[in-house]
Amino acid sequence: MNIFKIFQYAYLVFAVLFLYDAISKWNNDRMGAYISLGFAGLGVFMFFFRKRFNKKFNNRDPKQ
Repeated sequence: MNIFKIFQYAYLVFAVLFLYDAISKWNNDRMGAYISLGFAGLGVFMFFFRKRFNKKFNNRDPKQ
């Protein structure tokens, strides 16, 4: 398992943390909850983006 896979799954961990933060802030601070939801969505997006990018990077043809 290379280091890029670890960072790929770190985005999911941060998305879960921001989702928990949004749920805990929902009744008291709506604006902060929306910001946390935005970061959670960004984390999920980055997970799939990095997954696709790593797949393309690993399947490239060596130019030697």
